[in-house]
Amino acid sequence: MSSEGSSERLAEVDTAAADRPPLRSLLFVPGSRTDWLPKARVAGADAAILDLEDAVPAAGKLAARAKVADALAQAATEPAGHAGRMALFVRVNPLDGWTGAEELRAVVRPGLAGVVLPKVGSAQDVRLADRLLGWCEREQGLPPGRVALVPLLETARGLREAYDIARAASRIAYLGALTAPGGDVERAVGYRWSPEGTETLPLRSRVLLDARAAGVPHPVSGLWTRITDLPGLRAFAEQNRSLGYEGMMAIHPSHVP
Repeated sequence: MSSEGSSERLAEVDTAAADRPPLRSLLFVPGSRTDWLPKARVAGADAAILDLEDAVPAAGKLAARAKVADALAQAATEPAGHAGRMALFVRVNPLDGWTGAEELRAVVRPGLAGVVLPKVGSAQDVRLADRLLGWCEREQGLPPGRVALVPLLETARGLREAYDIARAASRIAYLGALTAPGGDVERAVGYRWSPEGTETLPLRSRVLLDARAAGVPHPVSGLWTRITDLPGLRAFAEQNRSLGYEGMMAIHPSHVP
């Protein structure tokens, strides 16, 4: 590709990234239960994350992948201004094996808003995902940069490298720290989780600053795993908003504002 062609392609990618809307709520839905998508839509979620990683056991991943692909194909037939239209993201498996790459090829299609990439530890992980997404977009005839990339910072190294990760690809429009009790970040860092969130406040603040400095337009946070503790959820969400986060990932429809 000529340097002129490369510049045009980069400009298209940058434009696509700048056009992504803010998302207040991103609700996880198991990839094996795409029939729950109407519930997410009724709850008012701005986006649903169809989960092919933690929510699906190894034996069910192929079947879940097919269900997710079907759901995306159906979503692609809805008009852009369709009432109740909800952005669809897919959390794939890590790209350290074939499963994640095969999932990318299966789900990158017109109905997909973005890919959530788990356990990102370095900018190199992002660049690999960016290249694979670009190849899949070309295969599907999609504009370059059409599919957003959402890196999940779930390791100590990933948190430490947040700035470099955030600026490794222009298709990153959403990024933040997930500090759920008992989650990957708690195990990686070794803090003791509390509902007040004081032990993760420095971490969330630093990741937010790194994301903003890198030009990520819409930082998001999460998660709150105490399903029935809605006052605690509200306090956590308000604290994150005060820090500068624009949205939050959720695991239950009752957690959608």
